[in-house]
Amino acid sequence: MFTVGCDPEIFVADEVLPRSVIGKIGGSKEAPLPLPIGDGFAVQEDNVALEFCVPPANSRRQFIENIKLATGFLEEEIKNKYNWKFDTRSAISFPEQELNDPRAFIFGCDPDFNAWTLGVNPRPRAKDKALRSAGGHVHIGCASMGVDPVRVVKAMDLFAGVPSVLMDNGILRKKLYGKAGAFRPKSYGVEYRTLSNFWIFEEKYIDWVYSAVESSLQCGIDLDEYKDSIISCINKNDKVLAKKLVDQFNLKVV
Repeated sequence: MFTVGCDPEIFVADEVLPRSVIGKIGGSKEAPLPLPIGDGFAVQEDNVALEFCVPPANSRRQFIENIKLATGFLEEEIKNKYNWKFDTRSAISFPEQELNDPRAFIFGCDPDFNAWTLGVNPRPRAKDKALRSAGGHVHIGCASMGVDPVRVVKAMDLFAGVPSVLMDNGILRKKLYGKAGAFRPKSYGVEYRTLSNFWIFEEKYIDWVYSAVESSLQCGIDLDEYKDSIISCINKNDKVLAKKLVDQFNLKVV
């Protein structure tokens, strides 16, 4: 038995410009704000974006419904309170006036790791100091299955990271995050950190992520044999190579 959860980040905007959520949403990494829609649902301010989490799901339908419930509630909240809406881009260069608060320059301090090298990923730096990105990290509860979490991350690169090159148009995020093999080990299993938030806004993409997790946990391929192709495809956003790998391994693209 495995579970799937997530803690995506979302930008918001008015009718003209992206807006910072600092001081508007509440909650923090140290003390997330529980949402009144069920146990395990919470929201927090993460730099200029909002970040929400959902409880771990042990079925496809529950995973889809958890995300739809959270995004529906939060979208209605920001509309009613501020007349804002979700901005579904995964990377935005924010206007200067939205970065006046010092908290707009505080980034997550916990490192993540590279499953292919087993090294610590370097802290990202962009020439554009106003650039912010939004991830769609996937929490895979597989500790009870006795699987190697590093192997699961490599498989997620194949079943999720590679197809996402053909599905995710928000390539600007890769100036900061989204490289192959990005993960954090967790007590429940592993957090896969390569995907942007592109997949949380439509049910077909949420369903696709769940399928990618299933395939990754069942994967029997020696992925180290294809290491260079997988890494190059994801890191360079190489659509030609992505199409080749999708055809070679019959990967799901929606």
